[in-house]
Amino acid sequence: MKIGSSGTALSAPATLDARGLKVAIVCSRFNDLIVAQLLAGARAAWARHGGADADLAEFRVPGAFELPLACQQLALTSRYSAVIALGCVIRGDTPHFDYVAGECARGLMNAGLASSLPVIFGVLTVETQAQAEERADPARMNKGGEALEAALEMAHLLHQVRS
Repeated sequence: MKIGSSGTALSAPATLDARGLKVAIVCSRFNDLIVAQLLAGARAAWARHGGADADLAEFRVPGAFELPLACQQLALTSRYSAVIALGCVIRGDTPHFDYVAGECARGLMNAGLASSLPVIFGVLTVETQAQAEERADPARMNKGGEALEAALEMAHLLHQVRS
């Protein structure tokens, strides 16, 4: 590990190798067309980083509000190196967005802390459908691929810390 001029540790390059890891992806069925694109981006990143098809498990829940419970239960099984939540919450005319998005984020953070396993927040929280489409598209912003890569990096970091 290198030490920077300010005396703080500089991070080593992220390890984005999926070989030997098992990852669970939990997808919300609400806003399914957007979530399908997030999942396609995550699957492509998994393959690009050497992941075996059999080591990527997919699960479905009704909506973003249900993601934390499913992710926590999967994380607690000790079968996976990381769990990824994929969903999309688009702001509407009521405060529903604030409750769902906020509680989903808090619940996923709590799931990771309770399980000591990376639980990755791959949930789009956007103002418009167009923003969701741009961020989900694997050929554009590819937030699904980014979530998968965050899972790989965190899985390797925690393995390093625990070794």
